[in-house]
Parts: sequence; C-alpha cells; structure tokens
Amino acid sequence: MKNYQKIKINPKGWLKDQLLIQLKGLSGNLDKVWPDVKDSAWIGGEREGWERLPYWLDGVIPLAYLLDDKDLKARVQKYIKVICEKQSNDGWICPCEIDNIKNYDLWALFLIGKVFTVYLEHEYDKAVYSALYKAMFWLYQNLKDGTIKLLEWAKERWYECLIPLKYLYETKKEDWIIELVGILKKQGRDFFSIKNDWVRPLNKWEWTTHVVNLSMMIKYEPLYKFFTGEKLNGDAHKLYDFVTKYNGTAVGAFTGDECLGGIANNRGTELCSVVELMYSAEVLFNLTGDFSWVDLLEKLAFNALPATISDDMWTHQYVQQVNQIACQKFPGKSFFGTNNEEAHLFGLEPHFGCCTSNFSQGWPKFIENVCVKSRHEIVFAMPLPFEATTVINGKTVDLSVKTNYPFENTVNYTVSSKTANKFKVVIRVPKNAYGYILNGEKKTGKKIVIDKVFVGEENIAIEFLFNAKLVSRPCNLKVLEYGSLVFSLPLKADYKMHEYTRDGVERKFPYCDYELSTKDDFNYGFCGNDFTVERDTGDKYPFSSKNPRIKIKAKMAKVKWDLADGYETVANYKPVSNKAISEKEEKTLIPYGSAKLRMTEMPIIKN
Repeated sequence: MKNYQKIKINPKGWLKDQLLIQLKGLSGNLDKVWPDVKDSAWIGGEREGWERLPYWLDGVIPLAYLLDDKDLKARVQKYIKVICEKQSNDGWICPCEIDNIKNYDLWALFLIGKVFTVYLEHEYDKAVYSALYKAMFWLYQNLKDGTIKLLEWAKERWYECLIPLKYLYETKKEDWIIELVGILKKQGRDFFSIKNDWVRPLNKWEWTTHVVNLSMMIKYEPLYKFFTGEKLNGDAHKLYDFVTKYNGTAVGAFTGDECLGGIANNRGTELCSVVELMYSAEVLFNLTGDFSWVDLLEKLAFNALPATISDDMWTHQYVQQVNQIACQKFPGKSFFGTNNEEAHLFGLEPHFGCCTSNFSQGWPKFIENVCVKSRHEIVFAMPLPFEATTVINGKTVDLSVKTNYPFENTVNYTVSSKTANKFKVVIRVPKNAYGYILNGEKKTGKKIVIDKVFVGEENIAIEFLFNAKLVSRPCNLKVLEYGSLVFSLPLKADYKMHEYTRDGVERKFPYCDYELSTKDDFNYGFCGNDFTVERDTGDKYPFSSKNPRIKIKAKMAKVKWDLADGYETVANYKPVSNKAISEKEEKTLIPYGSAKLRMTEMPIIKN
C-alpha cells in the first residue's frame, strides 16, 4: 500500500484561472450571501448547524491556500477559531444540546473532523489540533461505553471519520485510535451486503442506494486497512465496477437523482456525488498508487464537474443529465426519481442546498493531487500546469509543468536540483493515449519512469497521442471521446432568469436561478468515424460554453427520436430508430463540460 504525500502546488495557466473564477464566484462569496453559512449554528447563528458550513470550509480551505488569498484565508481562520472556541471541555463540538446527543446523527462530527484535518494540512495550529484530538477521543469514549451509536448518515459514512483518524494516527500512534476504527467499521454499513439494491432503480429514497453515500464508499477499504495493515482485496474496483455496470454514465459518474437511477442517459447525477467520487479517487490513488483512479479523476474533473456549474461558477445544478435538452421546471410530476421539479435548473440551491456548499471541494482538491511524492519518488499524476518546490532525500527540488492539457497534448516538465540527488520521477501516461513522443522519440506504455541522479535542470518534453474515437454505451449508442474529454453535440441555450426570495433565502443576480431551453433539434446520430479535431484560444473560462478551446467536426444526420413519455423537455433515453431521416451534414461537437444543453450518447446512423 502506498501513502503518498502532497506537494505544495502553485497552480499556473488554466488551473489558476479556474481557481480564480471559483474565488470570485459562489464559493468565494457564499458566507456573504447564503444564510446557512453566514448565520450557521456552528458559529452561534440560527440557521442550519449540521453539514453546510463544514462542507463549505472543506472546499474553500484548499482554495484559499492554493491561491494564497489573504481575505479568504482570514475568513476561514475566523470560522475555524469560533468553532474551536465553542467546543465543550469534554470534547463535544457539534451545535447540539448535550441532552440530545444520544439521538444525534454523528455525520456532522465526522465532517468537522475532516475539515480540521484539511485545515491542519495547510495551516498547523495547536488549538485546532487539540480540538480535533478531543473531538475524536470523545467519540471513542462514548461509542465504546454505548452512550451513543452510529445512526443514519453516520452509519452509511463511517469511513469518512477515518480521514481525521488517519491524520491523528500519523502524528500520535495511540491504541485508542485503532480501537475506534474497529468500532466504526462494526457499527457501519457492510456494502457488499446491499449490492442487489443497486441493480435497478427503485424510484424511492433508500439509504442503501443514495448516490453520495456510494460515491464516498468506494474508498473505504484502503482507508480501513491503513490501520489494520491487511492486504487489499480490490474492494474499491469491485464496488465501483458493480455500481457502474447498472448505474454508470459516459463521464465516469453514477446516476443518482438522488438515489441510483439506472443506466439511462436522461437520469440525473447529483453534483455532490461528482465531487465526492473525485475525492474518493484522490484518496484511492494516494493510498494505492493505482493510476486507474487518476484516469477516473480526470474524466470526472474535465467533464462531469464543469458541465453542472455555470462558466462563472455562480450557479450550479443539483443534478445533470448526460443527454440534457432543457433545464426547465417540470410543470407536473418531476422526471427524477427522488428529486423535485427544479433539480436540474442552474441556481443558488436548486432542489436542496447540500451541493451549494459541497461543490467547492471539486477543483481545489483535484489540483492538490496533480503531483505527489514518496520518500525517494516524485509522481506527476496529471499533466497539468503548475510550479512547486519540494524536498527529496533532504534536498530541495524545483518542479515545473507547462501545458494546456487537456485542450492540447504537449507537456513540458522541468525537474531542477542544485546538488546531485538520486531519485525517481514517474510520469503517468493518460489512459486513452495510444502512445507518446518523448524528446522526439515515439514510445508506448502506461507510465514513464526516470530513475537517475538529478543535478541542474532536466527538461522532459512529451506529446501524448490521442485519437477521436466512439465508445460504446448501452442501447447501442456511442459517445465520442478524445483523451480524457467526452464530446457532446451542443444545443444553443436560451436563458430565462428568476430572481426571488424563498424561506428567507434571496436569489438575485449573479446567484439567481436560470431555466435553459433551446430551439435546436436534438435528434442526431453519427455518420461513421471520420472526425476532425480543431483548437482555439477560447476565452477567460477554461470550459467556456461560448468559446470552447477544442472542438471536433463530425458528419451527422437526424434520426427519429421521441421525447420521454409524458415530458416535453426530456429526450427519451434512446431513439426510435437509427436510420437517417435527413441528409448528412457537418456538425461541431464541444467538450461535455462546456455544453450546458447537449446530446452525448447518440447512435451510429444506418444507411
């Protein structure tokens, strides 16, 4: 089992642009405009005092420190300080009266422990460490003597508590931590026992099919076995593959609106599940060294994440659809299994507010895993632009990567060491690359390993080689991929803005709600495999919906394709026929992450 350390990343190029957009958008301003954060019970207010403030902090802490933004860092430190000051002497920290603790759902305690851990990784503070230690020891004492037990969300998400416990154990190898891990597993959900619930959508709310629970669940085995030292059985792959077989999407996520929705391309995928699956992939890679989790991470980050958030990151959807021809409020019964009629609108908190605070972790945590290290090894996990300075074998090493990947394929790595230093550099080759050109020589392989004495400046120039290709999906449909990017046929969106106040929460520009509609036809299929890749400079938004940085030209034609039965704004999950009903024409496909209205899974045309 691996246990990679993070390297302090200084993002450059489009990565930094994306973080600055997030800083200027809803994430960087949520505590100014949203009552559930600015008036949270965690800091003495009267609004929600369970997961929303911790969720927000979990994402904006790395955002603040990656950008070294003084204002956001100061605000984060203020919230952390107040939460710590409110902790009871016995260690209890959540905003719940002591008389109600027996029936309290401890998920909030796990989450604030995770937040403290994220904070300590960026800004060590004795008071915060003490608060984390006391909170986890309180949990141990009270679970052990039976005063409390895992209920509801805590039972489903017991493994999330292993994140702060791992941090504590790496600093203090105390026996009670191992004992607490065992108690949590014993009281928590056994996931293999509920697999049959994932085979078909139930269209009812169940703990066992909740898509966010399952997106978090994937990482449980290596986290648990970090403490026990047992050999891994590959549970993460087994569980991910099983859920995906019956509920997978073209962009690596699971359908879940809000519980598993099956394999149909018109079912929703909750934004929380996207960022939590990303986080699971990050943890899995860091604990196993398995590059397949980085392949998944890229697919989610370059497709599912930007697709469901507006270009300026002021609004988001609760659920996205792979084939999404409109985002309009359903006038009658919601199309989604367990979500309301506005869950796919772009807005401040469509359907429910968990994603409003939780989506903030997506980009920052992703960027922090671009490059990691072990004792004698540096691993360039993703070919993305950054600079960093780290220490290997007690000596300083400078790192730099210059690239516009995934919009372009060339990458220039620089490794600099002023004094002779023997270590290994590992560069991951993206899954869909059929080869690469290294310093002018064509090669193949899943990774590039350079094991040598580094001294001075070492430059490594790579061009990854990709083909635009059609990948099979259910119902005899195809999806177009190029590298880690999935491509969609965009439908021109007309935006209808709604400003209003509901339940004391104001929606006003730029954090108002939007309905999206189109006059474009959606009923297309591919006429063969002849594709032309084109690139552009784009605009200030890396995944711009108006000026994408990469496009693919394709020959396409119309087919007969009906709307979903009973709905005027949802395409059926498959066409009536794949026979052409129009002449062939050239269409331009753009990245899935850029296309807010889109058709992604489409047939190959007969005739």
